[in-house]
Amino acid sequence: MNRRLEGKVAVVTGCGSSGPGWGNGKAIATLLSRMGASVFGCDVNLAAASETKELIDREGGRIQISGCDVADPLAVEGLIKTCIETYGDIDILVNNVGIARLGGAVELDLADWRMVMDVNVTSMFLTAKYTIPSMLRKGSGSIVNIGSVAGVRDSGVPYISYSASKAAVLGLSRSIAMQYAKNKIRSNVLMPGLMNTPMIQVPSINLSAGYKSANVEEMLEKRNQQCPTGEMGDAWDVAYTTLWLASDEAKYITAAEIVVDGGLTARV
Repeated sequence: MNRRLEGKVAVVTGCGSSGPGWGNGKAIATLLSRMGASVFGCDVNLAAASETKELIDREGGRIQISGCDVADPLAVEGLIKTCIETYGDIDILVNNVGIARLGGAVELDLADWRMVMDVNVTSMFLTAKYTIPSMLRKGSGSIVNIGSVAGVRDSGVPYISYSASKAAVLGLSRSIAMQYAKNKIRSNVLMPGLMNTPMIQVPSINLSAGYKSANVEEMLEKRNQQCPTGEMGDAWDVAYTTLWLASDEAKYITAAEIVVDGGLTARV
């Protein structure tokens, strides 16, 4: 296997899976490890991060994990400091954490709005804030921010805070890219479309209600039917695109917004 990240240090936030199977963060951490990176993963659910660590350990990869609320400035500062103490300066930052809450402008509680913004946007600001100085010392770096096509298209589900936060990710990532382009620090957004990952079945998100579905199976089928390909993507589609953006093969790619959506955003 081409270990094209050999010698690289990668931070992956949200490296656990929100349920059985492969979530984006779990697949990303595993793939980066398989390609030779030393991974420092974190998740607010330490048990979920531990599952990812056990898998990578069995494969002979290098990973350390931490329980971390990435919306907490002190926690993020400590996370990056510990990573540098463990592996050295950072080459790759993957901002994968994201949550959603159902509701439009009238229905959504202000507390939920603020929580989604903190987790989906403020967390990326914080990780960049504490990681970029390390990348400056190295003289290069790649930041991959996991956004969503919800930042540029309406999904038909009233997730106003999610859509707004994912739109904000685009501006945040672009600003970082432009400020640090001459320092060879790249910042890009990967925008998944409708993906079949454990997150879409998390009860607190209540996605079935957003699709006015009687059950999870009906919701999954409706999502499949929305996709031009006839089926949703999966976590590995996100992971392999992340790998490319993180690698030196994408050395001239910055301020980009890469859709991974099976053609979904091509539809009017």
